[in-house]
Amino acid sequence: QLQAYGGGLVQTGGSLRLSCAASGRDFDNYHIGWFRQAPGKEREFVTVISRSGGSTFTKDSVKDRFTTSRDNAKNTVYLQMNSLKPEDTAVYYCAAKGVGNILSKRNREDVRGYESWGQGTQVTVSS
Repeated sequence: QLQAYGGGLVQTGGSLRLSCAASGRDFDNYHIGWFRQAPGKEREFVTVISRSGGSTFTKDSVKDRFTTSRDNAKNTVYLQMNSLKPEDTAVYYCAAKGVGNILSKRNREDVRGYESWGQGTQVTVSS
């Protein structure tokens, strides 16, 4: 199971760090992705980190501001978000992908390819 936390209300230009904690074994067998969903919109890919943490892929519109990392010893993945904008307002979800690779854009961005999802944490950026 995954649990995302760390969201909140922040002003434009501010920063937040989200965490995704996993229970159970074999955490390092899963790529971990972050997705977000704004009101009235579809859930969209934000970033993903490989099992070892050696590779990350990030949505172009946030890649200069968002960074993901993981600590497999703590079963936790992080999403550092800087220079936040109102358009970043959404519920942020972490998700685990145990099957398949993340090398192709199609694989890593398809929500159907992730087997387990956390409950989401709200991020609100005020203007």
